[in-house]
Amino acid sequence: MNRSVTKKRISDPSLYPCCLLRNNITSGRRKMIKGGTIVSVPTKPWTLMYRIYRDVLPDVHRELERWKAKAGNIPNDELRKQALASIRTKAFHCEGGAVYSLLANERRADVIRFIVAYQTISDYLDNLCDRSTSQDEKDFRALHEAMLHALTPGAEPSEYYRYRDDRDDGGYLAALVTTCQRVLETLPGFNDIRDAVHELASYYCDLQVYKHVETERRVPLLESWFNNYKDKYPGLTWYEFSACAGSTLGVFCFVAYAANQSLREEEVKRLIDGYFPWVQGLHILLDYFIDQEEDRVGGDLNFVFYYKDKETMVERLKHIKEKAIESIQTLPDKKFHYLINKGLLAIYLSDKKVQENEEIKKMARQFIRFGGLPTLLFYWNSWMFRKA
Repeated sequence: MNRSVTKKRISDPSLYPCCLLRNNITSGRRKMIKGGTIVSVPTKPWTLMYRIYRDVLPDVHRELERWKAKAGNIPNDELRKQALASIRTKAFHCEGGAVYSLLANERRADVIRFIVAYQTISDYLDNLCDRSTSQDEKDFRALHEAMLHALTPGAEPSEYYRYRDDRDDGGYLAALVTTCQRVLETLPGFNDIRDAVHELASYYCDLQVYKHVETERRVPLLESWFNNYKDKYPGLTWYEFSACAGSTLGVFCFVAYAANQSLREEEVKRLIDGYFPWVQGLHILLDYFIDQEEDRVGGDLNFVFYYKDKETMVERLKHIKEKAIESIQTLPDKKFHYLINKGLLAIYLSDKKVQENEEIKKMARQFIRFGGLPTLLFYWNSWMFRKA
């Protein structure tokens, strides 16, 4: 990465926020001490990008290197292969998720440690399920116990590989789980968010199980699962609800806010309503959008394939983007969350999979237009980051 380009463009100290803000979640304001300077949660594209490069990415890369080294020592060949592949090909999931650490004040490093470990569990298990010779529902359910245990300090890691032949990971998955637990047990607000993060993680685990079973069972299972929630989330189709369940952003947001303070019941409700379903849905539908060609060739489940035509898909994604913006209006630090939504569009639309497919690239331009100027700025920055 050519860091000098980024630093040159955003090195003007006048761009850094430096006012003293009340540490009050209901007002959406924070104060953070960094080297004796008081700074706020970023609310402008250029300050957010600067803080990501300065405060987030270096720590994320250090954590990933640590897990990469541990993954390289996994005794089982297949498990080692999938653990290393998940870090190599999906590191940007950790980079993007760790942006939420900027909400955590002086606990930023701890929150990054949690986010990298939790997202690495998610990506590793996704690889194991995608590349599995088994399509056993019990196997997928057992593997994803790790996602729930990681959110339960004190829970003993179980034999997550008990339904498969490849088992000896040298303690890799258990170490990821306990790393998450050790961070969470130190957070003053964790008991307040425990039920909410378990709810989000349960959605995620159910999705991962149902989408990886035998091909002919996937849609019926997902439709039946959605029937349990369709009255609670009207206006969504079964495939849109499934996409909403597939994101870890809500969990990261909760952990960041719980890092420094307790949260009242109404604050927890505002956060979960702010992120589920719309923000999480936008996140994962964009992921599926850029993977269309890859999934078509591989015969994999892709939720955007279920829209009746491309025009409907574009209109629905635009609608979900607008609902996501609407849902964050009552959140603390709403300008930060607004930028995250704009940045999501840019990060995915700058992906090389989009640039290499003219049809998808044409649709991506429409998304950039309705994302506005912040999306254009993030798009340019993301494109430069990937080129460097």
